[in-house]
Amino acid sequence: MPHETRTTRKATEPRDGTTPSRRTLLGGAALTALAAATGTGTATAAAARRSSPRWPTEFPLPNGFLPEGIAIGREPYAYMGSRANGAIHRTDLRTGVGETLFAGGTGLVAVGLKLDHDGLLYVAGNTGVARTHDSRTGSVVATHQLSEATGHFINDVTLLGDRAWFTDSRAAALYGVPRGGSGAVRTLPLTGDWVQLPDVNNANGVVGTADGRALIVVKSTPGELYKVNVRSGHATRITLIGAPDVVNGDGLYRIGRTLYVVQNRLNVISVFHLNRSSTRATLTGTITDPRFDIPTTAARFANRLYLVNARFTTPQTPETTFTGVAVPI
Repeated sequence: MPHETRTTRKATEPRDGTTPSRRTLLGGAALTALAAATGTGTATAAAARRSSPRWPTEFPLPNGFLPEGIAIGREPYAYMGSRANGAIHRTDLRTGVGETLFAGGTGLVAVGLKLDHDGLLYVAGNTGVARTHDSRTGSVVATHQLSEATGHFINDVTLLGDRAWFTDSRAAALYGVPRGGSGAVRTLPLTGDWVQLPDVNNANGVVGTADGRALIVVKSTPGELYKVNVRSGHATRITLIGAPDVVNGDGLYRIGRTLYVVQNRLNVISVFHLNRSSTRATLTGTITDPRFDIPTTAARFANRLYLVNARFTTPQTPETTFTGVAVPI
């Protein structure tokens, strides 16, 4: 049965070339320039040529999987993590067919994920830990103890500079794990405008700024965006224009100065245009889809965003069905 994705745009949407359009994303030369400017490496001209409208826009995950994170690299494969047991599942975006690379285990959790260019998959593990997996085999390469197991929720991760940066939804700190090798984990306390709220999820999704000098963190409760200096930990609240908040903000994805904020329980992706200093975010539109069932995080391949439905309001049993879905951008 056909589905309908609804995208709304405000009349004030910038026309300076920083907000991606379907034409821009499908143009090979423009896409190559965009990838070079943003440093994401997840959307290249070659990727756009390989993508096809015939590729499925919805695919199944194993029953009872309890997905939350999704990561996509240069190749058309999506990696998703399980809250149930830390399993890692990989789906071929060309066919929608998936396989479990890592079976997980008792006490393991996999939430936010990011795939590096060297094939290492960084996984937020909730209970004070993060893991690094080999994306080809799924095997665990390293386990990183970021904090105590209790009182912490290692939630999401992004790659910036020489570190993978992890958020902690229950503590006012970020953690930097050296990329691709050995080294000490760096704990970065959040200061400045940041006020940690008790007994709720605070820091959640995280991405780097367009200039690669800072991080953007969404605070799920009460729904705020912050720019964080990775040297000092000073957090500056980002002024929102056109939206009162980003409540239930979960995963973040950035293309140039366009920021996509997945607001999970609202079943919506809010699209913002960032100013050059990433201190102001102007709402330019929203993306909704009837197939959304509490999407949590997003990853991009070519001219699509792929999301996983966590279905938080549905009984989470071994028989519960889960899907990943794609929407055009």
